[in-house]
Amino acid sequence: MVQHFVMIISLMLFSFGGISRKPVNETFTVATDIGNPAISGGFYYDKNFQSWLLTASGTNMWGNRDEFFFLSRTIVEDCIFSANVVFRGVGTDPHRKAGVMFRASLDDDSPYVDVAVHGDGLTSLQYRSEKGGETREVTTQVKAPGFIQLEKSGNTYIMRVSKDQTPLDEVASVTVSLGEEIHVGLFVCSHNAQVTEQALFTNVRIDIPAEVRGGEQAPPSPSRLEILDVMTGNRKVVLTTEKHLEAPNWSRNGKFLIYNQEGKLYRFSLKRKKSREINTGFADANNNDHGISFDGKTLAISHHLRENGHQHSIIYTLPVKGGVPDRITQLGPSYWHGWSPDGKWLTYCAERNGNYDVYKIPSKGGSEVRLTTSAGLDDGPEFSPDGEWIYFNSVRSGTMQIWRMKSDGSGQEQVTHDQFNNWFAHPSPDGKWLIFISYRPEVPAGDHPRNQRVMLRMMPLGGGPVKTVAFLYGGQGTLNVPSWSPDSRKVAFVSYTY
Repeated sequence: MVQHFVMIISLMLFSFGGISRKPVNETFTVATDIGNPAISGGFYYDKNFQSWLLTASGTNMWGNRDEFFFLSRTIVEDCIFSANVVFRGVGTDPHRKAGVMFRASLDDDSPYVDVAVHGDGLTSLQYRSEKGGETREVTTQVKAPGFIQLEKSGNTYIMRVSKDQTPLDEVASVTVSLGEEIHVGLFVCSHNAQVTEQALFTNVRIDIPAEVRGGEQAPPSPSRLEILDVMTGNRKVVLTTEKHLEAPNWSRNGKFLIYNQEGKLYRFSLKRKKSREINTGFADANNNDHGISFDGKTLAISHHLRENGHQHSIIYTLPVKGGVPDRITQLGPSYWHGWSPDGKWLTYCAERNGNYDVYKIPSKGGSEVRLTTSAGLDDGPEFSPDGEWIYFNSVRSGTMQIWRMKSDGSGQEQVTHDQFNNWFAHPSPDGKWLIFISYRPEVPAGDHPRNQRVMLRMMPLGGGPVKTVAFLYGGQGTLNVPSWSPDSRKVAFVSYTY
């Protein structure tokens, strides 16, 4: 995926020289050479792709001192540091290094922990436990991974890697004390004082996970609204907010996204990069189950209505530009998930008599039709673009997996078969792909909580190999509803960080 950006980026201007403590952007604040390289390093930030190209010299990062270029910020919290990384060009030295690092100070003999990808593909967890001490490493059998991750949890550092769009392998960990305030950043070392080497970093994310509070759910987190190019793997943040937002829909004309925030719905202009509230009348307690009809004219929402002494989710429809909602389901809880291509039906998950199943109902209202009868949770039903199939997720096999059935509920068959818990399958408008969110096996199969390390994965709609297109911190609210761009090239989603 990353190689695509290497070819795109041709002539670039670089920032060179000694230490700079001026804000680089919201991600990094310090750009400096560590040690005294013969040739100063530098960087270029591409705003369009939100990528970093680092250039560096330096004799080595080993023994009891280092020489390299470092782009960093300070942090006091635990965090998950991730990036795609690839060397640019053939290179001179097979021992050149690039990766992500936590470092106690900017001294050349500072304690540190990093994930280092070498020019020959060797990948290792390197660390120096004390100032001026010797460097040690733990190597992995995975050569030249495209994606690397280093998580700080107290004084424990965990290394994870992925190659060829496979799920993350946790390959090494080490316990090192780096102090309270430490530097976190990207690095490159040429391993040859007379040359410079370059590495390209994309999808750089520093995620602050939720604080563990004795089993209590952490408060809603700040949010990033992101767009993923599923063909290249590049992710672009289009909105960062301290508010907790969820579940973006992509408009049928490609011009805006719709998301929910604190019970309200908002329209985000992709051109102007601004949001405005959608008038939903009395419906001011909307959850993240909402979506736009295939003709782009009507919006389905799930509003928590208080009646008969309790509050439950009821499905309504209204003009996509806003207006007075029309009630569709009479019974609750009912959580919308899909439109039929002809606009005549809505699909949804509903609890009736203690069991959650998939239902459909005429989009103008009427009698609901039960489509699944399996014990346990069936959720997330969504029509294929030809209207022939309804894709949904079900826990009936013991883990949460993706299933599909004919539009009348017949021919139910399992689509995914792996150890992960897979939720909310969304067919692409061109009918070629299926994207969904995957939780790790240790997350309860019937639950889709927020504040988790999750994956966005994709497979051919008719079946075939599954590939991972994004690793992120998210979960509930990330990808609950249809979010493909009209050209089937991009997907909108939400990631979280505290």
